[in-house]
Amino acid sequence: MLRTSKWAVWARRLGSLAVPLTVLPVLMHREGFLDSANFLVVALAACAVAGLAVLVALIALVRLWQTGDRGWDRALSGLVLALACAAPFAWYGYLAWHYPVVTDMATAPRNQLPLIFEPDTAAMPPPRLLPPDEQGRRFPNAATRSYPLDPVQLFALAERLVQSRGWEIRLRREPGGPDGAGRLNARILTLPGWREEAVLRVFPAPEGAAVDMRSASIGAPHDFGSNGNRISEFMVALDNEVTTFLRDNPGIDEPVPLEAEPSPDVESESG
Repeated sequence: MLRTSKWAVWARRLGSLAVPLTVLPVLMHREGFLDSANFLVVALAACAVAGLAVLVALIALVRLWQTGDRGWDRALSGLVLALACAAPFAWYGYLAWHYPVVTDMATAPRNQLPLIFEPDTAAMPPPRLLPPDEQGRRFPNAATRSYPLDPVQLFALAERLVQSRGWEIRLRREPGGPDGAGRLNARILTLPGWREEAVLRVFPAPEGAAVDMRSASIGAPHDFGSNGNRISEFMVALDNEVTTFLRDNPGIDEPVPLEAEPSPDVESESG
């Protein structure tokens, strides 16, 4: 009489346990029921369970091949569940290996691009930054942009891009005031539930207007490249947006000629 392999039984149990351990913390983190520090602990525990489930399932399959016991369905289902849960951790592990440990990136000094003061930003750990030369090498497109547009026009284009990405605008200040600069602060919710904040500053430049950008992780120990890639992608999209705008509005970047004032009448002396 064939017996059911205990390895296969445990493979199914651990694989089934890994699913709620992986999914529920993400949902709770996204909804704000689990803070970032506790989420990280639970995520590491879920990663350990998923990894153990993969190992036990592989051992179960080898044992089943050798002994001919029952339990192939349990071992295979446990392996599938475990691999599905381990895949996100493997992906983020690759990103952590590929990108340096960074939590804050900007194209200008950060005091020019302040975050909104909220409870989570007040509790932020010290930012992890890249040296300017390394930032330029890894993210060459994450740099200040200048365009032959009025600051108000550039601000409108940048705001439209922010809205199209579904970012939540928390602060909006149109260009003007003493320095003529405008500012947008927007929150982004990442897939695992980390909060990140993007800051845009549009200001007058010698030949029109320029824009700087900052992207910072709120509470995450590693941004996995999201901040640098976000700035790079946004700046390239803004390049395309401005190019399209100038193409569809020819002559908008040309200076308006000043109207010549009529010369005053000069009375001629008769003599």
